Amino acid sequence: MSKIEIATRDGSCPSYIYRPAGRRPWPGVLVFMDGRGIRPAMLELGERLATYGYFVLLPDLFYRSGPYEPMDASVFSDPEKRKVLMEKFFAFATPANVMSDTQAFLDYLTSQPDVKPGRIGTTGYCMGGLMSFFAAGTYPDRIAATASYHGGQLAVDDSESPHLLAPKIQSRVYVAGAIEDQSFPDDMKTRLEDALTKAGVEHTIETYPAKHGWVFHDAPVYDAACAERHWQTMTSLFEATLS
Repeated sequence: MSKIEIATRDGSCPSYIYRPAGRRPWPGVLVFMDGRGIRPAMLELGERLATYGYFVLLPDLFYRSGPYEPMDASVFSDPEKRKVLMEKFFAFATPANVMSDTQAFLDYLTSQPDVKPGRIGTTGYCMGGLMSFFAAGTYPDRIAATASYHGGQLAVDDSESPHLLAPKIQSRVYVAGAIEDQSFPDDMKTRLEDALTKAGVEHTIETYPAKHGWVFHDAPVYDAACAERHWQTMTSLFEATLS
């Protein structure tokens, strides 16, 4: 792992890069972090993803808020911590801001001799799952594979809802929600399915027998079996589109 700084329109974004072993260049993958930000479990995900043969870029989407200590799961359950999270961090990591940053992230990957030329893959978790989907519709000519795990608000009754970008998407899309997930109820799944189908987007949407946030081992809702299924589905998606 190497830590770098990527210049964006709004400042300098600390980011982490992971290079696989073996012959280069490698397909590039952009990872959108979850709502607890950069911490050991998030960094471990980037490290493992690289072992499958991908050049991984993991940016800190909370950079506008300044340095912070790793957050534990209580940040969502403790009212005071949640208030700080929403006002200090989420308020600045908006889809508009992150999509602006994504231009810089994609440009960085394109400029790297270790990254295979052509379109890249993205994956994201929780908040990042939303951003991964937004990126597919915002930069369709640069993204070949889009994964979203326990991403919320993917298809809401709003003029800015990401599902409305479906006609622009050119990537293959994989979305995984959870049975117990208030941010991805059945009606949202149906709305997203309809939008992607009507747009002719090659896609798969699944609901895992888990709770929202099941991928990361530092979460109380961690589900080992579903976390491994996440790895299987994501790597299968990337193998089919990026190799």
